[in-house]
Amino acid sequence: MRTRKRIILLLVPALILYLGLFIYPTVRAFWVALHNWTGFTAKMEWVGLANFAELWKDDLYWRSLLTTLKIIFLGGGAIFVLAFLFTFFLTSGIRGKKVYRAVIFYPNVVAPIALATFWGFIYNPRFGLLNGLLRSLGLESWTQTWTGPDLVFWSVLAALVWTYVGFYMVMLMSGVDKIPPDFYDAARIAGASRPQIFFRIVIPMIWDVLVIAIVLWIIISIKMFDFMFAFSGGLAAPMEIWTNALYMFMLTFGQRVAIYRMGYGTAVAVTMLVMVIVFSGIVRLLMRREKIEF
Repeated sequence: MRTRKRIILLLVPALILYLGLFIYPTVRAFWVALHNWTGFTAKMEWVGLANFAELWKDDLYWRSLLTTLKIIFLGGGAIFVLAFLFTFFLTSGIRGKKVYRAVIFYPNVVAPIALATFWGFIYNPRFGLLNGLLRSLGLESWTQTWTGPDLVFWSVLAALVWTYVGFYMVMLMSGVDKIPPDFYDAARIAGASRPQIFFRIVIPMIWDVLVIAIVLWIIISIKMFDFMFAFSGGLAAPMEIWTNALYMFMLTFGQRVAIYRMGYGTAVAVTMLVMVIVFSGIVRLLMRREKIEF
């Protein structure tokens, strides 16, 4: 009985923080989404589900949602393919594994805003590094306006893949490092090749880590804001890279002439929360399998 009371006493502070910093703001967001509100007055005008009905007809919302989904699936697909390739090569007995791992992971120790600014400079059509490199190699015809309407999304997506692949590689390798060496020895004795060991031993044993990594990428993609905002230099972000998070910011106080639609912007935030819950649930359901203990 004493132990139980002690556990409850230890949990109470964390529970209070969780309720105050997560549950209350979430419930409050649902409430605000049912109103028209500028955010600067105490008075809120009740509109019920009108904000959500307006979202249904809002072309900008659907375009930003499509961009978010493309980041989740196209960006996520590229990131995890590369992360698996790096994991495969770095677990195949290559020398200098720690050095390669550190180099690939390095972008994750730099602030996303700094990275976005860096990539904006690389893609600059007049004095950017990419076009400059192409010209120096005699490939003038390959130079492009990388931040133009046709290419800006793909330019940003490539930058995001470069930024995040190291993080997910390290996540996968953290699972690989926990696999007992005896498993590899037994597989080699049985005549298994390196690809067979990777796909039949490594991946099944890091499955739980992979599920967590995918869910984490979904959450990061849905709330993607700072990178997009900084890449475009602030308020001039082209529509092609507007995510739901960036659109929400623009609705509330992000435009050059702010419109302060806090209620409508919060409705966008509510749909983002629903997306996180739904996608995370689907991933966990589809990737559920019997746990392997070792």
